[in-house]
Amino acid sequence: MSSSNEDKIPLITPYKMGNFHLSHRVVLAPMTRQRSYGNVPQPHAALYYSQRATKGGLLITEATEVSDTAQGFPDTPGIWTKEQVEAWKPIVDAVHAKGGIFFCQIWHVGRVYSSNYGFDGVEIHGAHGYLLEQFLKNHDNDRTDIYGSTLENRCRFPLEVVEAVVNEIGADRVGMRLSPFSNYMESGYSNPEALGLYMAESLNKYGILYCHMIEPKMKLLGEKFETLQSLLPMRKAFKGTFIVVGGYTREDGNKAIADDYADLVAYGRWFLANPDLPKRFELDAPLNNYNKETFYLSDPVRGYVDYPFLESSTVVST
Repeated sequence: MSSSNEDKIPLITPYKMGNFHLSHRVVLAPMTRQRSYGNVPQPHAALYYSQRATKGGLLITEATEVSDTAQGFPDTPGIWTKEQVEAWKPIVDAVHAKGGIFFCQIWHVGRVYSSNYGFDGVEIHGAHGYLLEQFLKNHDNDRTDIYGSTLENRCRFPLEVVEAVVNEIGADRVGMRLSPFSNYMESGYSNPEALGLYMAESLNKYGILYCHMIEPKMKLLGEKFETLQSLLPMRKAFKGTFIVVGGYTREDGNKAIADDYADLVAYGRWFLANPDLPKRFELDAPLNNYNKETFYLSDPVRGYVDYPFLESSTVVST
């Protein structure tokens, strides 16, 4: 394939995200993996993330707890103890050795910040019905104080978290993930467009690096819905890098970039099953199918680091 941008598909064109020079637009989405025994990242995570690392490629970790009270699932990684911090370092080093850009997704603010441990930045998890989204969504938040009642008040605490992380590591190393249209764990909102726009405009005030939003069609975990709703108004409102995620294929991703609907496209399940996903997209090569039954096993190999690379794969694309 020619190296000229004219011959490259949109997903495999370079992009400058703040101070980071990306070689392509394919992002590893954060995915819970449950392989961090006792909340301590394990050596097999270094292989998992380095398999998916490319020079100038953006990877986002699985959601990482900043305290022992922030755990959502068993055997998910933490970053609040010295043992956990030390365990993350070789994982970060393995990604950087491949030239990858590595952001750590945290659930909310704590006394430690992952940038201190070699990560290139932090993604604040404000989606999927967890703590920050519980403040954002009026189906959950029935408070009557300054953190409830109005749209502005419901967004207050998540934005205070943004401000705290920005003050600690700088806005140019901070992203935020949001799912205004989702109803994960029954955490819905009566006017998701208004919520998404308010948050996009509010994040501009902090000048953060990127906003990572989940498509309206992904209202529930793993299920697609037909909808006329779109992230385009939020994309237009947010002044930084805009990342979209949610049921994207190679064709959909190329169209999103070509139409300027997004700057980057994140992939979860397809990146899980295809550690060399950017290369496969570039060559329009067959994809390995993912196996849902092995998503959340505790096995350090099966469904984790055993998906074949293109050179050894004979799996037919679907």
